[in-house]
Amino acid sequence: MNSDSASLYRKEDARLVRGAGLFTDDEVGPGLLHVHLVRSPYAHARIQAIDTTAAEAMPGVVCTLTGAEIAEQCDPYMQIAPPPADAITDYPMAVDRVRYQGEPVVAVVAETAALAADAGERVEVEYDVLPAVIDVEDALTDTTVLHDTAGTNRIWREVFEYGEVDRAFEEADHVIEIGRLHFHRFASTPLETNACVAEWTRRGKVEILCNNSFIGFAQQLLAPGLRLGTDQLHIRSHDIGGSFGNKIWNYLYMAIAALASRKAGGRRVKWSETRSENLLASGHGNERTFLDTEVAVSKDGVITGIRSRHLDDCGAYPRYEPLGCIIWAQVLPATYGLRNVRFEFEQAVTNKCPVVPNRGYSRMQHIWFMERVVDVCAHTLGIPLDVIRERNYIREFPYETPNGCIYDSGDYLGMLDRAKELIGWDEWKRKQAEAKAEGRRIGIGIGATLDSGTNNFGQARIINPHLPFSGNSEVCTMAVTLDGTVRVTLGTGPSGQSHETAAANLVAREFNIPADAIYVQPGFDTAWNTFAGHSGTYASQFAVTGMTAIQGACDKLKAEMRQLAAHALEAAEGDLEFATGEQGPEVRVRGTDQSLPYWMLSNLVNNNNASLDDSLKDVSLNVRNVFRPEFEVPDLERKFGNLTLTYAALLHIVVVEIDPDTCRPKILAYAAVDDCGTVLNPKIVEGQAYGGTAHGIGASLMEQFPYDAEGNLLTTTFSDYCPITAMNMPDVAHANIESPSPFTYNGAKGMGESAGAPLHAISGAIQDALWDEEIVITDSYHAAPAMHEILGQPNRDRVVKVKR
Repeated sequence: MNSDSASLYRKEDARLVRGAGLFTDDEVGPGLLHVHLVRSPYAHARIQAIDTTAAEAMPGVVCTLTGAEIAEQCDPYMQIAPPPADAITDYPMAVDRVRYQGEPVVAVVAETAALAADAGERVEVEYDVLPAVIDVEDALTDTTVLHDTAGTNRIWREVFEYGEVDRAFEEADHVIEIGRLHFHRFASTPLETNACVAEWTRRGKVEILCNNSFIGFAQQLLAPGLRLGTDQLHIRSHDIGGSFGNKIWNYLYMAIAALASRKAGGRRVKWSETRSENLLASGHGNERTFLDTEVAVSKDGVITGIRSRHLDDCGAYPRYEPLGCIIWAQVLPATYGLRNVRFEFEQAVTNKCPVVPNRGYSRMQHIWFMERVVDVCAHTLGIPLDVIRERNYIREFPYETPNGCIYDSGDYLGMLDRAKELIGWDEWKRKQAEAKAEGRRIGIGIGATLDSGTNNFGQARIINPHLPFSGNSEVCTMAVTLDGTVRVTLGTGPSGQSHETAAANLVAREFNIPADAIYVQPGFDTAWNTFAGHSGTYASQFAVTGMTAIQGACDKLKAEMRQLAAHALEAAEGDLEFATGEQGPEVRVRGTDQSLPYWMLSNLVNNNNASLDDSLKDVSLNVRNVFRPEFEVPDLERKFGNLTLTYAALLHIVVVEIDPDTCRPKILAYAAVDDCGTVLNPKIVEGQAYGGTAHGIGASLMEQFPYDAEGNLLTTTFSDYCPITAMNMPDVAHANIESPSPFTYNGAKGMGESAGAPLHAISGAIQDALWDEEIVITDSYHAAPAMHEILGQPNRDRVVKVKR
């Protein structure tokens, strides 16, 4: 199979569709123990007493582990937040106080999973229930403080101001005030829930198999928490059934399993999360509230200034936060040429499940706000939704945003035109007018989003200047094996993104050999030394950083192969070419029949090396390449600098009708256009586009995590938290445009964070359908019950005011 035809199939599928994948819960073996976690039924309470006697007396129960025991063996995890929030004491299990429903309180270790669960029912915990803090605005009053060591619920606060904001408002033709907007909690629910298998060996080393998607980061937090050196942790993954960012923080459960193994005498311990546990306590996406928004706009609809206050609810513990307080700034103006902004940003803890990175992490919430602002201005001024975007879109690239980010390439106007063509814009405008005359509510919405890829971790210092993070990096090792196969080992641990296929296709093109002659090592293993602190799968890291690391490894390996072949064939390196001959992949003297197959080259280095002279002493045909983007640490005082390397763009248009009887929004037509730079593999890109669209539609119309006043989560099963399935997915007209990035060797920009565009477009479509009824859409959740509450209750005069 040649490299072109290789792009038509996924190398992973040969293993996965035959059931030969290795997911963490597949791990079995004699003596394997199982962990069940007893979780708090309360959102906020003091732990008065724990009695594990009855559970430990059950046959098959090996031991139990409490938070107090963990506190004796484990150090609190490092907080990214600066003072005073850095004083928060964060253990993987509650010690003396629970702060969200579902927080682990006791671990029960038994011979089987069923036994562990049964024994968990016999654990008795006495609680003193405390007032729950559920609303972020209430949390900021500090009436009830969740963490006494911090003394406040405020995790972080800062003002982002750029340009001449006051002047923009003084000179504006119109000033539009927008009331409270809210982006709801949800999560991208992976097929595989969190899981790990841990063994605390007699040598004091910890062996862990897991499905963490950012092991390079997890190891740096897990090792000191367990009072170990990083070399004492051997962490590996194999196949991961989806992550979407959610699995970045499951190192906390890895710690519980490791400590449970230690108490069980070093026996292997497995913890595998149930779906209800996943929904209740595995981590939710960011919830954000937008207050006091004012927009300066010209009479033609050009937005010249925005000032607003943004509040993030990060749940009970910051953990990966408050990085969300800066990640959004990667896309500060969204797709618009806005230069004057003032955003006051605050984050607070509440008695809810902690938030974790979720597909489109932090940027999705911010761009939803920006798209709502544009839609409200359009409707208020009577400007068509497409026209106001044409007047505000960025047109020239590369483009420096007000805070110093560099949008590498794009064609937002071209994407809009293509999406309008796909949806049949003019025809739907005609149908919309006809429906309105009949009393039917049809709306058309536009939603564009940016997928910023390959983060500059220096932005973390804007949050806390003392953090030891900056730049980015990724690693690839590549070798020619004794049988002539090219083995590729990656620092990224894929969770469904087809890394094996993409890597094999790149190497096949570089060496002019079949993709079948390349073995891409599945998974991740700290023992391979093929990783850096940034290694993992997140934020479109692979297409840019990972692929560039592979490209560099190809260059290094080819250089060694040329040097070795030139010596063996007594030829000049410039006369050599890479080809495929009768014996498979080979290095050939151009224009002759002289060649050496790969297996002979490997044999020269590994078995017959006495025949090599000193000039070849460093040739191993086993190379390691580290790619580091040319990032600089941002200006921390100005909050200014390039925060990411590439910017893929996505633009969706949707037509929605509101059913008058059920209040259910129904999608009538859907179009999606993506610009991921150079399309490396059309099939994979299309799959990512459909997957991201499904996530966003599900989030907008079906999925949410609501809490009652006592902090009880109301959607803890798939009976009430309704993830999207193929039955709910509309037909999607999809197209790509390509604007290659000038900052990557292959022009690719990534496109994995595409779930935001559907949320933006659907909110816009529903707004378009209801504006004439004096209803403003103020929330990102649009399921039938939510729509029923707002229909027939005009709020436009309360939410939108034209001050000038």
